[in-house]
Amino acid sequence: MLRRVLTLVVALVLLVGLALGSLHLPMPYIVATPGVTVNTVGEFEDGPVIRIEGAESYEHDGALSMVTIQYAGGPQRRLSALEVLTAWLSPSNAVMPEELLFPADRTPEEVSERQTVQMNDSQTDATAAALGQLGIGYEAVPVVADTVEDMPADGLVQAGDVIVEIDGEPVPTDTGDGERAVGSAAVVDAVSAREPGDVVEMVLDRDGETVEVEITTAEGQDGTAAVGILITDDTEFPIDVEISVGDIGGPSAGMMFALGIMDRLSEESLTGGARVAGSGTISADGQVGGISGIPQKMVSARRDGAEYFLVAADSCDQVADSAAYGELEVVRVETLDDAVDALETIRTGEGALPRCEGLE
Repeated sequence: MLRRVLTLVVALVLLVGLALGSLHLPMPYIVATPGVTVNTVGEFEDGPVIRIEGAESYEHDGALSMVTIQYAGGPQRRLSALEVLTAWLSPSNAVMPEELLFPADRTPEEVSERQTVQMNDSQTDATAAALGQLGIGYEAVPVVADTVEDMPADGLVQAGDVIVEIDGEPVPTDTGDGERAVGSAAVVDAVSAREPGDVVEMVLDRDGETVEVEITTAEGQDGTAAVGILITDDTEFPIDVEISVGDIGGPSAGMMFALGIMDRLSEESLTGGARVAGSGTISADGQVGGISGIPQKMVSARRDGAEYFLVAADSCDQVADSAAYGELEVVRVETLDDAVDALETIRTGEGALPRCEGLE
């Protein structure tokens, strides 16, 4: 009987030891926590976030803050099971599989480089969107970034080609009149207006030489005509806009950058002194896209004193999961124009703010 009791005690001690030891095992998870906020019309690291040269700029009260997420864990420093469990119990944090941020086919360095590229692209698109909203023209030249393998343009068009004409019509590049698509948007519109199987004639500028190609369109994913070209715009702005946010990466600050640029270029404040935060990508034509991490970003915004939070319509389904839900006035936006209208409502106190469906 005594031997049996001793055996049970030893087994129990071993089980407890194993359980405690397992809490320190590395786990393939990352933890997202509320990060820093940066007022795009304020200062960051001893200097203005947005510097403008070539046009008169203004300073106003209030805030138009971008919000960030901090990540812990990853291939270079895996979290223990205890750290993951503690984070899971926190209402402000989110636990997610490591591969969501660090795909198996990319190194941490490649992930960081991609986030830097996304940040730089978002700043360029934010400048284009802001100037377009203000009616300030700029040049947008469509340049081929790559072609899609096994699509009609593959082998006919090369990365770096400038698309000059489509079916004998010059591709418009000057946004000055504000009444037509230009650059890459004009190319996409021209191709998608055809029927799959139609032939599209393009004139390209390839390293200073004129190249003419005929491409038979195929059916794209949305059912419209497509040729399989990935296009970007080589933009030239009439003013210099420099945005400095340190080593923060990713595309999610695009909307707030655009609003910050507009505020700097506008004699009247966009916010009227209110503290507004938000998150959403921006395209050159002012479309606001959804982004992940909204629950944590709302906590960051509230902690920083924000009264309103602008959220992309595509991200509305994340709002109710935030620990700050109910403590911020959340405003749904789909375009930069929507965001500007919402700020006018906030500034004047007249009208109703658009809400996420089901959160009125």
